[in-house]
Amino acid sequence: MSRCIVIGGGGFIGSRVVEGLLKTGREVLVLGRSSIPAKNLPRCTDYLSGDASDRKTLRLVLKKGFEVINLANSTVPKTSYEDPLHDLLSNLPANITLLEECVAVGIKKLVMVSSGGAVYGPVEMLPISEWVPTRPVSPYGISKLSSDLYTLMFHRNTGLPALVVRPANAYGEFQQSGKGQGFIAEAVDAAIGGREIQIYGETGTIRDYIHVDDVAAGIIAALDHGENGRVYNIGTGVGTSNVGVIEHLSSLAAPFGISVVCKKLPSRIFDVPANILDSTSLREISGWKPMVTLNEGIKQFLLSRLMLKNDHQHRA
Repeated sequence: MSRCIVIGGGGFIGSRVVEGLLKTGREVLVLGRSSIPAKNLPRCTDYLSGDASDRKTLRLVLKKGFEVINLANSTVPKTSYEDPLHDLLSNLPANITLLEECVAVGIKKLVMVSSGGAVYGPVEMLPISEWVPTRPVSPYGISKLSSDLYTLMFHRNTGLPALVVRPANAYGEFQQSGKGQGFIAEAVDAAIGGREIQIYGETGTIRDYIHVDDVAAGIIAALDHGENGRVYNIGTGVGTSNVGVIEHLSSLAAPFGISVVCKKLPSRIFDVPANILDSTSLREISGWKPMVTLNEGIKQFLLSRLMLKNDHQHRA
């Protein structure tokens, strides 16, 4: 039976990855920062609280022949602008330490989870393939790209069986708003709370929104079928503007008596106008494809938030 270590497995995407791995019959160990497992983790998951940048902790969990998926990240694009040095030091050294320890132990495979939304930057043609030149415009994107390049370098120079995946803009149940990323989460929570939804520019940015279950399935597909030393995008290939998201949300929220109100602000110079990913490479090697449409995904998200609100009201 395969054993997979999921670093950051208690997070929004990580918990869905863990659930998917368990369904394949794997044994799964989650390494997370919290002293207790996240509530959304399956109960049968082994959990260890620890710092993934600490060599002693990594040597405790990494064993020869184990698979590793690294989803750990300490920052988001918004916070990376506020303190670029913190963003770099919080993420890159930890990832290099992980790469070194994986080589020393002799793991079976490493999947380094990057960011398709931040690494590429402005491009001339859409959708974006993995071969497009990378021009990140945020410290977050630059540190993510640096980790990607280190991963590929370790594969080339040491033979480390590793690859990189770059998911598009994930959304879905359990995603937190107010973190500086995740427009759908921000929009849904603002609408339910009766707040204005801020949009920068006439229609806002265009993004490739992909449901978290499809992202998790894509990561596992890369683990099972991906070629070492490669980069794989995980996206839908369809772009939707902020205004387009609002249109979906407005029609879905209306039956519940929820009005969606937007406030348009001047566009921001650091926002990439459009980001849409081409996932042909992953689809061809694994058969993976996104299954949840944007309208259905937003509907599920809205209903889950409304149920959560009702639960809180009943307990109050």
